[in-house]
Amino acid sequence: MTQHQSTQTMKPATAAKKLGVYLDATPAEFREGVVSRAELNALQADPPEWLRELRRNGPHPRPVVAAKLGVSISGLARGGITEPLTTEQIEELKREQPEWLQKERATQAEVRKEAARVKAKQAERAAREDD
Repeated sequence: MTQHQSTQTMKPATAAKKLGVYLDATPAEFREGVVSRAELNALQADPPEWLRELRRNGPHPRPVVAAKLGVSISGLARGGITEPLTTEQIEELKREQPEWLQKERATQAEVRKEAARVKAKQAERAAREDD
């Protein structure tokens, strides 16, 4: 008796999120179907031109915009950025350095510093317990 393994599929929104692209900017055939795990792996391994173009120039989804600007997604919202941005718009924000962006970057740096401090403290505690 053989077992049939069902093909794992996902919604286009999930696949777009995993690919780091804005769903509404993808081709219609991508948005209108389902994406199998094998298709997703193929897109990641050998991206077609439309995917390379989206990754290069956008529009980018908020998590990608936040990462490129060095702020949190909440920081984007506080700065009034609620729509996807292109790479050109992101670069313009970096050049202009508006006050909200400077503040959010400083906040993000503090968050990272605190996370590193906590991690070091936990590692130190774990090392003492091992001794």
